Amino acid sequence: MDREVIEQKLESLRRCLRRIAEKCPTDPGKLEQDPDLQDIIVLNLTRAVQLCVDIGAHLVSSMQVSPPDTMGETFDVLTKSGIIPEALAIHLKKAVGFRNIAVHNYEQINWVIVHTIARDYLDDFSEFARITASSLIK
Repeated sequence: MDREVIEQKLESLRRCLRRIAEKCPTDPGKLEQDPDLQDIIVLNLTRAVQLCVDIGAHLVSSMQVSPPDTMGETFDVLTKSGIIPEALAIHLKKAVGFRNIAVHNYEQINWVIVHTIARDYLDDFSEFARITASSLIK
């Protein structure tokens, strides 16, 4: 496992989370009306999800386990290996679903949901970063 790679990705993740927190308006209606805020929030949310997947995949690659078939399964492997709690894995797998909608335009984005994610669920990403950083110390 390359600690420097993970540390760089963790710093990028923290930067994305700060950007989301700085730019997310208190009112979801403002997000619905402002395409610039939409771009900033969605770009940084999708980056945050991708960074968590990348970090997770990097951790999994250093284990004696079969590689996951999907991005979401990365978090299942981390749970089975005792690295992250199951509740966090469930939330991060949902975040992967959001990322897929945002990146591939599977359906029209619901800005109220995006606002809720940005206001109420950034702690999931922060928790993943804390756990990952502490696993580097061990």
